Amino acid sequence: MESLPEPARIVQLPDGTYTYADQLPAFQQQVAPQVVLQHIHQAPPDRTVQRIALGSGIGAGTVAAGVYFGPLLVGALTAIAANLALLAFLAVVLAWGVHTVVKSIGGPDGKAAAKTLTRARRKGK
Repeated sequence: MESLPEPARIVQLPDGTYTYADQLPAFQQQVAPQVVLQHIHQAPPDRTVQRIALGSGIGAGTVAAGVYFGPLLVGALTAIAANLALLAFLAVVLAWGVHTVVKSIGGPDGKAAAKTLTRARRKGK
C-alpha cells in the first residue's frame, strides 16, 4: 500500500465547478453571483378546453387534463366509430345474404316475400 500514489484531491470552486487541488490557479478571484436571463416563450393554446381553462383561471390541472384526455378521447371515439362502421357493414352483408337466400330457395313464397320487402323498403324512403 505504501507504493501506491496518493489519491488526487478534488475541490469545488466557488462557481460550482470541480477541479484537482494541485491545478488551482495561483490566486482566486471572488466570483459574483451569475445572473441568469431566462426567456419563457409560450405558444397560444390550440384547444378549446385549454383556452377556457387559461381564460377563466381554473389552473394547470385543467390544462393538463385537456392535453392528456383530449387526444385520448379522440382515439376512443375513433375506435368506437370504426367498430360501429364494421357492425353496420356486417348487418348490410347479412341482410343481403338473407334476402338472396330467401329469394332463391323459397320458391314462389320466397319471391313474394322478397318483393314485399322490396316494396316496403321503397315506401320507407
